[in-house]
Amino acid sequence: MPLFRIAAGLAPARAWMERRFATTRLRDAVRQSELGIIGLGILSGAVSGLLASLLGLAAKGLHTLLFGPESRHGLSAIREVDPLVVLLAPAAGGLLLAALGVLVARYWPRSPVDPIEANALHGGRMSLMDGVVVGAQNLVSNGFGASVGLEAAYTQAGGGVASRLGRAFGLRRGDLRVLVGCGAAGAIAASFQAPLTGAFYAFELVIGAYAIAHLAPVLAAAVAGTAISHLLGGTTPVISGGVGPPDWGDTLVALVVGLCCALAAIALMRGVTVTETTLRRVIPWGWARPAVGGLMVGTLAQATPAVLSAGHGALHVTFMVEGPAMPLLILLVLKALASAISIGAGFRGGLFFASLLLGGLLGKLMATPAEWLGITVDPLLTAIVGMSAFGAAVIGAPLAMTFIALETTGDFAVAGLCVAAVIVSTTTTRRLFGYSFATWRFHLRGESIRSAHDIGWLQDLTVGKLMRRDVRTVRTDTRISSFRRDFPLGATEYVIALDQAERYAGLIYVGEAHAPDLDDSDSVAKLVHLSDQVLLPAQNAKQAMALFDASDAEALAVVDQRDTSRVLGLLKASHLLRRYSEELDKRRQDELGLPG
Repeated sequence: MPLFRIAAGLAPARAWMERRFATTRLRDAVRQSELGIIGLGILSGAVSGLLASLLGLAAKGLHTLLFGPESRHGLSAIREVDPLVVLLAPAAGGLLLAALGVLVARYWPRSPVDPIEANALHGGRMSLMDGVVVGAQNLVSNGFGASVGLEAAYTQAGGGVASRLGRAFGLRRGDLRVLVGCGAAGAIAASFQAPLTGAFYAFELVIGAYAIAHLAPVLAAAVAGTAISHLLGGTTPVISGGVGPPDWGDTLVALVVGLCCALAAIALMRGVTVTETTLRRVIPWGWARPAVGGLMVGTLAQATPAVLSAGHGALHVTFMVEGPAMPLLILLVLKALASAISIGAGFRGGLFFASLLLGGLLGKLMATPAEWLGITVDPLLTAIVGMSAFGAAVIGAPLAMTFIALETTGDFAVAGLCVAAVIVSTTTTRRLFGYSFATWRFHLRGESIRSAHDIGWLQDLTVGKLMRRDVRTVRTDTRISSFRRDFPLGATEYVIALDQAERYAGLIYVGEAHAPDLDDSDSVAKLVHLSDQVLLPAQNAKQAMALFDASDAEALAVVDQRDTSRVLGLLKASHLLRRYSEELDKRRQDELGLPG
């Protein structure tokens, strides 16, 4: 009896909890609250940091298993290793990657959508399975020694988890794009244990814009990812020694380093494309290219194992160890070749960390000619400047690369010097090349993506969605007197003319048909306009506006296809511009974090 009374007394409380935290109520509370978005951002960043740490640990485990226990300090810094293992391990990884590709083509035959593409074209919608596929391919590539980093897997997994979480809560398009940025921020911050770098990587590359309202969730996600990776220890931060305070001579050298890094970065990005094209022509069998590419990387690694994997160990050695210029130059050339071959042969990964290593090597090399000119500079300082400048040119995230220098050194004076070099580097790259590596790859695929700015809504705003279907039609052999009777002034503005086979023949202006100088016995065929200008339902708003401008028309008919010309509807230029302006205003509100 007492238990019955206790249960009865708790019933109202239980009912209130069910009402308060019902699924729809919880979703609405999160969607409509800034704190809710921040909470989802923290959760996304923490999960991204966890996944990045686990992938990093798995890669280190593969390195240790294949190359020996010495590789736990960084595969690219390994010294004593069997040359046969170094030669064959990347080739074996290429064969395994080809086998994995066969399975993926059979069970998941679609190209993965990365966070930049997802935010630019798909409103932040990503697939968790894409993260699994890219993660597995990237892990095999990096784990067996191919000259690629794991950052592609980190951001793919983090962005995919964030996108799925956002869709589970029914986030609107703008918030979902920000949450995908949170996932990427947590992943990159975890990778380098650098929260500012991760956050501004997300703003510049994944979200495509900076807004005060987005600062809290993205930074919170980056901090959460950094904290998780610090606890698990799966990722390797960028480490450097102490740097002396820069002077005016250092500033001049930094500007030259920025220019040289931009030119070298452009050569690298174009070199990847040339290598990929050459390998496809020479080796037509797709399954064999990764194995042959792995064998080529293994051959380069006979000269120095520093070309293997992402290059964390080699970058640490570059920062910490003084030495002559010739070994640095050799490593710079070999690492660039190994990275181009790895990506060109089909290994999964990117140039994120490779660009940092190459920039560090090039920056350190620039200290030697500066001394020839009587300018004494710290080689470590020029290495850090080069790392930021080269990374900004390849990755396309100048602020993120500046913050990585700041978080690496903890020195604002050095970061200021990096800002100058990054300005020169990004300006030169934009003027001479116009792309970062990611957008260059999109360009080669035929995608019109220059950044993560949301252009997917424009693709979705099609003529078929905007047109009016309740159109009036008339045959071209109809007499003008009959036309005037059926369509008096004020009844409608436009009537679509059809030929004898009920196909589109042109557009008739009703006001023109009521002109007093027309003969009533004539047919309306003489009043037909725009007979060869039509819209198709799949065309987007931008394409439709271009046709309106070219034809100088106020309205155009919409047909199913040009050969059949079956009329589907009518679209006015004024309606198109109004709907385009409304959607554009919504996107701007999303970018600024303003409520819809």
